[in-house]
Amino acid sequence: MSASPAAGPRPPDFSTRAFRSALGMFATGVTIVTARAADGSLVGLTANSFNSVSLEPPLVLWSLSQQAGSMAALANGRHYAIHVLAADQQALAERFAARHTDRWAGVDHTDSVSGVPLLPGVAATFECFNRSQYAEGDHVIFVGEVERCSHNPDVSPLLFHGGRFYTEHPL
Repeated sequence: MSASPAAGPRPPDFSTRAFRSALGMFATGVTIVTARAADGSLVGLTANSFNSVSLEPPLVLWSLSQQAGSMAALANGRHYAIHVLAADQQALAERFAARHTDRWAGVDHTDSVSGVPLLPGVAATFECFNRSQYAEGDHVIFVGEVERCSHNPDVSPLLFHGGRFYTEHPL
């Protein structure tokens, strides 16, 4: 006779630090998400929680801490862009991850059709309509419907693994 399924999940048997360390073993690309707030100010942050969702319609997702200072601007905005960073853009990734600094000071950008700031020299860009949001745990999952995308096949991506940046090296 098999045991009946539990009514819910068991409590974790690990610390938050152990969980973060285990998650860090999954190599990811590095992105910067940009938007324009309702007051016209520029918003930007580094994120490595990016993934494809669907080809038809073209959907991608990323997540943001509910405590993030840019949450209101991103949650209420209609558009944002996700930039997959190139291998030579580590300094930009670190700048947009830093707190209490003007992330946009001296940063080159152009405006998209929807007014979202676009960064030059990236490996790929996804210009998204803010389709839906899902609060889960301490983060909000954003699903964007891609209206425009571009990529540079000659640019190697910036990678992140185990708390460190790497560049692509073909095997």
